Amino acid sequence: MEGASQGLLADAMTDVPVDSTAAARTAAPEGLTAAEEEELRAEIAKVEEEIGTLRQVLAAKERHCGELKRKLGLTPLDGLKQNLSKSWHDVQVSNAYVKTSEKLGEWNDKVTQSDLYLSASSTLEDWNEKLTQSEAYKKTQETLSQAGQKTSAALSNVGSVISRKLGDMRAHPFSHSFSSYSIRHSISMPAMRNSATFKSFEDRVGTIKSRVVGSRENSTDGLHSPSGAGDKPPQDNAPF
Repeated sequence: MEGASQGLLADAMTDVPVDSTAAARTAAPEGLTAAEEEELRAEIAKVEEEIGTLRQVLAAKERHCGELKRKLGLTPLDGLKQNLSKSWHDVQVSNAYVKTSEKLGEWNDKVTQSDLYLSASSTLEDWNEKLTQSEAYKKTQETLSQAGQKTSAALSNVGSVISRKLGDMRAHPFSHSFSSYSIRHSISMPAMRNSATFKSFEDRVGTIKSRVVGSRENSTDGLHSPSGAGDKPPQDNAPF
């Protein structure tokens, strides 16, 4: 039953004609006649048409302004900066900003001239003076100053030494190795000569040298004077 009644109600609602013009119009306010209402509606339509025309003119003017800025080399960022500067200037000259600045200045004067602020400032100044005049502060400051000077001197010395070494290596790339080798050689040779191993080796070399020299002398004498050649005269085998 309920479903059937709802279907009939819906059919009845769809069959009712709807006047769009009447629906768009609202009830006229009290005190206005139909002629006055029509006159006001016509004025609204005229003003809306003028607004549309002005929007079109404004869009054309904005395009023309953009073209002029582009020819001058001005970017949108420049325009944004200019607009921000102008807006900030307008805010600064506004009555609200001026009144707020004056209020903040008055509050600052009241705070800085109050007894609590003056007492706190004097207390802080006394603490600062006592701290800077204390022995611990002076010792700490002197220690830090000395440490800074020593660190600076050490870094300067290291830098100069490195620079000098690099300069020496560039000027004489092999002199340092030769000089160090000669120093080590001069230091090590006397100690080596005085050792027992070196003396024994030197004696053996001398013995071998004397034997070789002696054998060479004997062979040379044998070649120049053969055995028995000087004692016997040569035989004459010629026939008489």
